[in-house]
Amino acid sequence: MSDFLLYEKIGGIVVLTMNRPETRNALSSVEICEEFEDRCRSIERDPSVNALILTGAGPAFCAGGDIKKMRDRSGFAPAKTVIDTRDSYRRSIHLIPKALYNLEVPTIAAVNGPAIGAGLDLACMCDMRISASNAVFAESFIKLGIVPGDGGAWFLPRIVGYSMACEMALTGAQIDAEEARRIGLVSRVVDGSALLDTAQELAGRIDAMPGRTIRLTKRLLRDSAQFTLDHHLEMAGAFQTIVHETEDHREALAAIFEKRAPAFKNR
Repeated sequence: MSDFLLYEKIGGIVVLTMNRPETRNALSSVEICEEFEDRCRSIERDPSVNALILTGAGPAFCAGGDIKKMRDRSGFAPAKTVIDTRDSYRRSIHLIPKALYNLEVPTIAAVNGPAIGAGLDLACMCDMRISASNAVFAESFIKLGIVPGDGGAWFLPRIVGYSMACEMALTGAQIDAEEARRIGLVSRVVDGSALLDTAQELAGRIDAMPGRTIRLTKRLLRDSAQFTLDHHLEMAGAFQTIVHETEDHREALAAIFEKRAPAFKNR
């Protein structure tokens, strides 16, 4: 496994820190993509994890792809055949959106600095985004003569709306943190020194809830855009039937009637 992602677990919260500040945390290799997939898989299998924070080391969140490797055709688009390049994307950068999207644990992007190209898309793959005041954002693929090849054209319109996504993707324009908040790309803007504390406070409030219900609630929210109302209600009814039988549901009711704080056990 690559060592791109630093892993820290605090209670039920995992913090993953992209740790290549010298490259502005660029997504530059197959190994990095596989590491994202491996980390998400291990987090999914750990029932004690209730929230994930993703952030970057150094001044940038993620600068996107490695443009030197693009120039040299040594990155995700090798100079072979077009079929080779298509398969290369499937085995590399496409692993990240699939891993994050399919993760039932809620995810928070703590955007500590520039999130450019695939870096912006990486933030969009998370469920919630909190920004440092000095962060900037750009869906900048078009300035390199390429398209968002990592799922950004799927995620971005669902967050900021079709019109604004078109404006960002078709011009490659850079926006600041306050504009990102105005268009709904991020939910909060805080001073950089308070970013991780703010993300951990939010993650802590999630972690205080029943863990199995957290995951099923995220699943309902995530899948709601893909289903009809009838299909959604069938899934909601099935999930509700499951959580009615959990110890944490019984504990929540007991705590209300006994006028005390609940002690959830993720069971």
